[in-house]
Amino acid sequence: MLVLDYLVLYQSRSGNTARLATRIFSALPGNSKDIIDLASGERLPEAKVYFVGFGVYQGTCHIGVSDFLSQLSGKIIALFATCGLGDSNEYKKEVAATTAAWIEDDNIYLGAYICQGKFPQAVRKKCEERHAEALLSRFDQALTHPDEVDMQGADEFVAHSLKKIEGLRR
Repeated sequence: MLVLDYLVLYQSRSGNTARLATRIFSALPGNSKDIIDLASGERLPEAKVYFVGFGVYQGTCHIGVSDFLSQLSGKIIALFATCGLGDSNEYKKEVAATTAAWIEDDNIYLGAYICQGKFPQAVRKKCEERHAEALLSRFDQALTHPDEVDMQGADEFVAHSLKKIEGLRR
């Protein structure tokens, strides 16, 4: 059975995380890699390193992502996500910790990259109906995300993760 060097898996309802996944996939070296939407139902190949992405909903990942993470054993795992409320570093740390809790101890966890994502339009409508001006401001701020700065952050996260992986091999 062929074992890939890298597998980028993601769950994306709005398309934000799918964009980030594509960028991460492009930043990974070599040809022994694949990118798959977890919702596709596609059979997942084995890999040495998994980059697992998700959209943040109510402070954590989708149950399909947590179920997948909890099944991995003896792997190297990095997480990435997009989050409508992604402008708070404290919130990002909480999301990363909550999601990383699903990773079994026999895996190597490289860390997480979480960036701003835009909200679905339905959220703006709810904010308008409730006259939630603070949330409307956050909604408008998030409209351009993930932007090029977020994508460059993903590139840096991949580079940093690859350095960590290289350090494990020494």
